Amino acid sequence: MSDMSHENLVPGRARRSRTPPAAIVRAKPLHESAAERLRDMIVEGRLQVGERLHEANLAAVLRVSRTPIRDAIKLLATEGLVDLIPGRGARVSGFSIEQVRELFEAIAGVERNASELAAERMTEREFEKLQRLHERMARHHAAGERQPYFRLNQEIHLAIVAAAKNATLQAIHASLISRARRARYEALASQARWIEAMAEHERLMAALADRNGALAGAIMHEHDLGTARSMVAALEKMSPPASLAAAPER
Repeated sequence: MSDMSHENLVPGRARRSRTPPAAIVRAKPLHESAAERLRDMIVEGRLQVGERLHEANLAAVLRVSRTPIRDAIKLLATEGLVDLIPGRGARVSGFSIEQVRELFEAIAGVERNASELAAERMTEREFEKLQRLHERMARHHAAGERQPYFRLNQEIHLAIVAAAKNATLQAIHASLISRARRARYEALASQARWIEAMAEHERLMAALADRNGALAGAIMHEHDLGTARSMVAALEKMSPPASLAAAPER
């Protein structure tokens, strides 16, 4: 018998074109999803500096096995959010004053450059999206809603870096942002700094609207250094004064 398809053996039935099957969309690896959840818990203070990360407890909280938790902790260690202690597990890392200063010197330089380029390169559609994010963030600020404000704030910073359309700049920024996120969230604990930061974002949006790259870059640079100053001031009030040191193990 011929190897013709069964369809062609049925009288009157025309050959139908076959639609290729849809590509399989891979879900995000489980350890990456776990890392996202743990990262948020660290940034927002639900896992505190010095706190031991017990795999079994975290697996129960996130409803996953211990293996993705273990892999997630290793990933967070590469981002500087977790310290791995040989033979003793892991704990949430701390900041020293010098680390904060160095981190935000780097972030301020990268985001200044990104803001300058974004002012020149972003499309009207990109700016309109950024404006909508800004307006939502302003409403959360007016309502005193710190957590949704913070998440939109991070989205805005990432959108500005993306609008610079420079892959190398974006990669450098991505390598720094996890630790910067935690310091930014801590800085918002100061009401005075939060008010100041919102005003800086208002000026930044005006500069971007005017396509004034030099001014947008200068505002972003000062904005980032202002966050560093607020974080350093908070650290200096703590004991020991020189650092946000790891707390006793729990």
